[in-house]
Amino acid sequence: RKNTKRVPSFRKLLRTSKIKLDNKLKNKQYKQQSAAKKYRKEQKKLREAVRDAISKKPFPLEECKKKQVGKSEKWEEEEEALPLDMMDEDDLKLMEDLARKASFLTRDLSSTEPVHIKKRKHESVIDKYEKVPRRMQTEPEKELIHLLPIKDKGGIIPQTMEKPVLDVAQDEEEDTEEMEEAEDFNEELLPVLTPEEMAAQRRQKLQERKMHIAALASAILSEPDKNIKKLKELRAMLMEQDPNVAVIVRKLVMVSLMEIFKDIVPSYKIRPLTEAEKATKVKKETQKLREFEEGLVSQYKFYLENLEQTIKDWKQRKLKKSNVISLKAYKGLAEIAVKCLCELLVALPHFNFHNNIIVLIVPLMNDASKMISEMCFEAVTKLFKQDKLGCASLGVVKVISGLVRGRNYNVRPEVLKVFLHLRIKEVELQKDSEAIAPKKRFMTYKEKRKNLSRMQRKWKKAEEKLERELLEAEASESKEKKLKLHTETLNIVFVTYFRILKKAQKSPLLPAVLEGLAKFAHLINVEFFDDLLIVLHSLIASGGLSYRESLHCILSSFHILSGQGDVLNIDPMKFYTHLYKTLFSLHAGGTNDDIGIVLQCLDVMFAKRRKQVSQQRALAFLKRLSTLALHVLPNSSVGILATNRVLMQTFPKMDLLLDNESQGSGVYLPELDEPEHCNAQNTALWELHLLQRHYHPIVQKFAAHLIAGAPTEGSGALSLDLSQRPATELFEAYSMRGMTFNPPVASVTPRRKDTFSQMDSFIDEELSKQLQQHISETVVHKPLDFAKHLKESSLS
Repeated sequence: RKNTKRVPSFRKLLRTSKIKLDNKLKNKQYKQQSAAKKYRKEQKKLREAVRDAISKKPFPLEECKKKQVGKSEKWEEEEEALPLDMMDEDDLKLMEDLARKASFLTRDLSSTEPVHIKKRKHESVIDKYEKVPRRMQTEPEKELIHLLPIKDKGGIIPQTMEKPVLDVAQDEEEDTEEMEEAEDFNEELLPVLTPEEMAAQRRQKLQERKMHIAALASAILSEPDKNIKKLKELRAMLMEQDPNVAVIVRKLVMVSLMEIFKDIVPSYKIRPLTEAEKATKVKKETQKLREFEEGLVSQYKFYLENLEQTIKDWKQRKLKKSNVISLKAYKGLAEIAVKCLCELLVALPHFNFHNNIIVLIVPLMNDASKMISEMCFEAVTKLFKQDKLGCASLGVVKVISGLVRGRNYNVRPEVLKVFLHLRIKEVELQKDSEAIAPKKRFMTYKEKRKNLSRMQRKWKKAEEKLERELLEAEASESKEKKLKLHTETLNIVFVTYFRILKKAQKSPLLPAVLEGLAKFAHLINVEFFDDLLIVLHSLIASGGLSYRESLHCILSSFHILSGQGDVLNIDPMKFYTHLYKTLFSLHAGGTNDDIGIVLQCLDVMFAKRRKQVSQQRALAFLKRLSTLALHVLPNSSVGILATNRVLMQTFPKMDLLLDNESQGSGVYLPELDEPEHCNAQNTALWELHLLQRHYHPIVQKFAAHLIAGAPTEGSGALSLDLSQRPATELFEAYSMRGMTFNPPVASVTPRRKDTFSQMDSFIDEELSKQLQQHISETVVHKPLDFAKHLKESSLS
């Protein structure tokens, strides 16, 4: 049958889609596989037939011959019975002619052997199998290259040729030879320069690149919409190939592009246009703006990809093929890239790809390089502090939560400490909502009557009504949106904290978790209070916490109980006892900074829960705090004495400790860790007399004020500057972090000792005469005789 399938023309091949060509190739491969499979099946059947022929035994020929003899006799009888007279002469003659020829009819039927048995009787079974024709495996068809067709009278003749198979090893050898030849050629041509000439040449190249960068940047900043294409030219310099100036030029281009984007990026997010918007006709100005925005977004995207690739190359320690920059220089480039990303994270939180920058920056907070991790930490902190709405903060918190969980809580504590800078407070929420929706002053009725006509008053009234509605709607919408974002952010923060409390209690992240709970405890849902307090108490009772971590546990517990936890019937006596026990672990050394946490705890435990605190407990804490004030730095002493002032003014009968006479039975037990049973009413605040002679003037004032009974008026009262400030604020105000006293401490001049010119004024007259005589005598060296006294005793 003639194959009617025509060869496709070259134009048709060009029009054929890539998917169709792929499908054809797959069908071709499938046919080849099925043909090979069919061939394997046939070979398997043939091998099985040969195996069966070898294993079977041949039948005995005698039985067959006997059977055949019986059959032949019957055949002769039948043949004799044939009526030959009924046949024509021609037919009979034909039968006789056929009978003379050797054929199947004339051969001996008693033999079961085939006709040509004599030719093959000596052949074995293996020789028969070897003579069976075999099919060779189908060779893979060679790939054809379609050339330009030839056109003649008959039509278009397609031209093809086989694709040549390249020898890879030979090509590599040829490439290396060409490279070596090129290097030898370059070495011969390049003149040998001295180090001074090379340095001068490098400075000249660097200056040229700097001028080019400055020209491009100034052109873009002057007219961004017209020169947006020059961003691509400037960004191409990030691939500088000159090894002498490549590192510096790339750094300069990164920083320049970062500053350019910070200046020319609009204050809104650019969204991609829909198909309907692209199809509609617009003004030239609108079209021009669309082109500018599209070009800006694309170049900004490519720039961020370049920064990301720079950081990845440094992380993977992967050297590029061009080998322009060494591995040591990658770290400097990566630091500049991280710095640019941090600047863009803070400066452009509203623009496109901000979430992509967050995904890049947050894992680098846990980087081994201290410089890079600190840069990322500061950037995220700035973002949290300036984010009023909370959208950017929510994105960062989500990524941090995923990072902590993905690394199995094996991250730096600083990663979680970032949460402490979140702007989630009720006071700030109210302030921000007021700032967003300021009260607008409308005209009074008298002003309208005086300045406007009747028609104008009517229009003015409707306008003011509409403005009021718009202001209320805007304020309520922004406030609701902010509250929603803040609620979602806090939920993620608390989920992260609770996971660590549940699964990683021995993790180094625990102090950061407890500090965060202490700050946001008043915002936790009431349903979690009971379980959370049990967990915090078990952590304290385990004894595995440091004093700082235990202080954070206590602060978190009392924040919970002082807010919505007032409705819970929980006795926090165990937390009072633990704080009373922990106070003496603080001193003037490294633990002095933790006095601020103690002051916060005391404020929550006594000032805000004054009705739940007994007099014995207040007296015990007052005595122990006064003792602690002797062992800490001046700023801590000021904070502690300010807290003692609040205790003396809040609780009655605190002046018992200003009297020497004991009240009641028992002796004060300072070493007992139970504030209720230490008999603090039987002691006195003798520490105040020592603090009254302290070298710091503010400590002296507070001590004298407390000795006088902490009066609010009169000569013993404090100034308004000291009396109206809380203890924590005074602790920070008089801090000695700058290694200076605040206020300066007056230096005490030592007494000058009188100088005497003569030594005689110190010595008596007789003693001086003996000294002079002894000095004037000449010394005569005599031999030493240690046995002189023994000789004298023997003679006597």
